[in-house]
Amino acid sequence: MIIVKSLGLCQYQDILQQMQTFTKYRTSNTPDELWQLEHYQVFTLGQAGDEKHILNPGNIPIMNSDRGGQVTYHGPGQLIIYLLCDLSRKKLTIRNVINSIQNSVIDLLANYNITATGDLKNPGVYVDDAKICAIGLKVHRGCLYHGLSLNVNVDLEPFSRINPCGRKDLIVTQLSALGIKEDFNIVTNILTANLMNYLSFGPR
Repeated sequence: MIIVKSLGLCQYQDILQQMQTFTKYRTSNTPDELWQLEHYQVFTLGQAGDEKHILNPGNIPIMNSDRGGQVTYHGPGQLIIYLLCDLSRKKLTIRNVINSIQNSVIDLLANYNITATGDLKNPGVYVDDAKICAIGLKVHRGCLYHGLSLNVNVDLEPFSRINPCGRKDLIVTQLSALGIKEDFNIVTNILTANLMNYLSFGPR
């Protein structure tokens, strides 16, 4: 059982605080939740983030985050799914979760005849070496939060202002650039169903 919430377009800092509060005060009986949303424009720096990878932020704000990973960009048209999950209760490891996220996105892309691959060393999903999905996670007292960002139909220009994930040579792509013009809500629902299947959650 997992509770699915559609939150719309949100400020990053607000959602980060809500995830932290939810995780801090949850108990062994608290149902897990999956949050579907988009973010207003923002660059986020993970716990190991180095500001040298933010080259020219312009007027886009920079926020520190407690997720893993380096720097990334969020903006409207990018699907964000956050998983607030008790790993201990589900008997899941971080590797299980990363595999499940990657496979969920790979399966989504396969629906549109796009071949993609995952990478455990540099977590995410790639199409011909271009990154289409980023993953950043955090575990506190055995409970997971944060999740994934999938580029659906987002302005990719801000990615040129950073070294995405700390990599100077990394190319970023999205569904629309691959010829996939699917409705955002349909993509959201397909990916959510895939995630719930891989992570063995029951019906919504």
